[in-house]
Amino acid sequence: MATISAAQKKAQAKAEYDAFLAVCPSRKLLERVSGKWVTLILAALGSGPDCTGSPRPMRYSELSRLLAGVSQKMLTQTLRALERDGLITRTVTPTVPSTVHYELTDLGLSLHQTMRTLKRWAEIHMDEVLTSRATHDSRP
Repeated sequence: MATISAAQKKAQAKAEYDAFLAVCPSRKLLERVSGKWVTLILAALGSGPDCTGSPRPMRYSELSRLLAGVSQKMLTQTLRALERDGLITRTVTPTVPSTVHYELTDLGLSLHQTMRTLKRWAEIHMDEVLTSRATHDSRP
């Protein structure tokens, strides 16, 4: 029986990721990136505050103002989780008071377009969804 190296085991496990399986670790990642605040943060960082520009660093206060309705606790938790997952970086500049910027990593940039597309899809199709909901809810 041939033995396989750790690198080979890792490559084999990576090739076998299948989010339809309950034990697949990619399922947790899907849970993380499918949250509304994650979607909006990645869309904002990847496109700037007007969501039409190019990726640029943003301060916490900019993100907080842009994401109407997000609590300080939720924004902080979400930014920490995204940093842990390697999707954003947090840069602290030693000023008084200190300045903190958040920016997409290359990994975050690779996900940004999908999030921006999802955000745009929701905005474009909201009237159709609302009409469908009203129709469905009015059935006996």
